[in-house]
Amino acid sequence: MPELDGARRFDGTVSLITGASRGIGLAIAHRLVAEGGSVVITGRRQEGLDAAIAELGDAASAVAGRSDDAQHRAAVFAHIAERHGRLDHLVNNAGINPVYGPIVDVDADAARKILEVNVVAALDWTRAAVAAGLSRSVVNIASVAGLGASPGIAFYGISKAALINLTMQLAYELAPALRVNAVAPAVVKTAFARALYEGHEAEASAAYPLQRLSEPGDIAGPVAFLLSEDAAWITGHTLPIDGGAGIRPFL
Repeated sequence: MPELDGARRFDGTVSLITGASRGIGLAIAHRLVAEGGSVVITGRRQEGLDAAIAELGDAASAVAGRSDDAQHRAAVFAHIAERHGRLDHLVNNAGINPVYGPIVDVDADAARKILEVNVVAALDWTRAAVAAGLSRSVVNIASVAGLGASPGIAFYGISKAALINLTMQLAYELAPALRVNAVAPAVVKTAFARALYEGHEAEASAAYPLQRLSEPGDIAGPVAFLLSEDAAWITGHTLPIDGGAGIRPFL
């Protein structure tokens, strides 16, 4: 964790972070707790959530379930109402990518599942959060794969492009009551992205002007900024977090 110099931007707030038992979601939870907030996290496996809560401490609680399951969402919001009686921020972090290879070879059922989890579930979480009294902001975790061609993970990229557009649509419709933004990370050193760098990390890092892959904490800081009142006049935008990859020369 970086030194926060006493920053307490999330004092008294409650944030819901989906898919946060590890990786980017857990790093975001750590950042919000370090700045005074309470968090509710979700994930598919209870044991992973238990380990995360042991790290986060009393400011955190968890509910296990699948992000695209309506009964799970209902249980999460019942838990939030009982434990906190309020909800300030939502981070749609849960996502999947079960297939690799050319897009023409992607199984149709797998494509539907990717859209269901990465896009439709994000919309459903947001709708349910609004109905539960969400009061401040939403951040969606997209990907640079949604900003251009992404060979090998093309349908994942399509789902993230849809999530980026969903971010703009929600920002427009939910303003001025709520702000909705997204971040688009490049390769982050997590278990989720391991296939993209394991065994060739030096080569993968060389693609970035900053000459390294990102860590989950590199994503948590920008997300905390977009959730906070420091970003009070920012909505509908997607922030690439790409180690400078977007400025690579063509020649």
